[in-house]
Amino acid sequence: MKTVKPTRHLCILCLLALVLLSACTAAPPAAPPAAETPAAPVQFTDDAGRTVEVPARITRVSPSGALAQMFIQALAPDLLVSIATDFSPAAEPYVEESLRLLPVVGQFYGTDNLNLEEIAAIGPEIIIDIGEAKASINEDLDGITQALSVPAVHISATLESTGDAFRKLGALLGREAEAEEIAAFCAEVYASADAVMSAVGDNRTAVLYLLGDAGLNVIAASSFHAEVVDMLADNLAVVDAPSAKGTGNEVDIEQLLVWDPDLIVFGPDSIYDTVGADTVWQQMKAIQSGAYYKIPFGPYNWMGMPPSVNRYLGLLWLTELLYPDYADYDLYAKVAEYYRLFYHCDLSREMYDALTAGALPALELIK
Repeated sequence: MKTVKPTRHLCILCLLALVLLSACTAAPPAAPPAAETPAAPVQFTDDAGRTVEVPARITRVSPSGALAQMFIQALAPDLLVSIATDFSPAAEPYVEESLRLLPVVGQFYGTDNLNLEEIAAIGPEIIIDIGEAKASINEDLDGITQALSVPAVHISATLESTGDAFRKLGALLGREAEAEEIAAFCAEVYASADAVMSAVGDNRTAVLYLLGDAGLNVIAASSFHAEVVDMLADNLAVVDAPSAKGTGNEVDIEQLLVWDPDLIVFGPDSIYDTVGADTVWQQMKAIQSGAYYKIPFGPYNWMGMPPSVNRYLGLLWLTELLYPDYADYDLYAKVAEYYRLFYHCDLSREMYDALTAGALPALELIK
């Protein structure tokens, strides 16, 4: 019998049949994963007594002003999508570049230049206000929410309640553990300063906190900006109407001569460098004795401007300056811990020395 050899066409047909059979018997392709359903919004009761609906997981935050910016910068800098005020060139060594490059949208209070259109274009999920509640806080935040369709909330923060403010912010942003570490630091610093003042008793140092290019603006006693000075010293700047602004109350040199404090602290960009040679200023005993100092600055004024978390540096520094026999801590170590927690910055000894130049007596600088 003659054997018939398969042709090339038959081989190809066989291969096609095998492919078709394999396709028919193969498992059907897996269905694409179902889209994740966003978590339902949750209710948040802010410190203005407002119950606000906010995202269950917040990933994009805009601060209403400089105080809130500094709180969020410490706790959750990765969530910021805008900043209220720009960083000065002096802030560069202490602030991450990603924050310095964020769009500046202004602030609702203070300079009152909040740019709602720019915030709308950026698209935050929430706007957070932190600090002293203004009388119109409810109306103000409701107005922001109505204009942007973005929830706006307020968290109250004084010098003493800063730790609690961080805890509330941590609960809102899902950063409870980080918030507790910062709150514990604040509690320790505040308790330490309070203990020093208990030991000092009535022997408080008489102090003036002066600022302005002429040095004639005072941070008046009982004002929001004077909380650190009022806690640690006898603040001689008693005026009829303490200013709520960071520029303080303007007075004349005659009034300063009447107050004649034991010690003066000058704000950054004031006249610290020239008062020692000024014959009028030399009439004050603080100038005569050399008991005048420059408040450290970087990335913010350690005593305020704005009066936010930076005031804990003011507590550490001013306690050491006024009562070195009672301040039983290493100031550099505590300041370095602060910079790690609040600015995410490793503060070298050289950086610390530069920050505190003119801020401490010579003996304290080598302590």
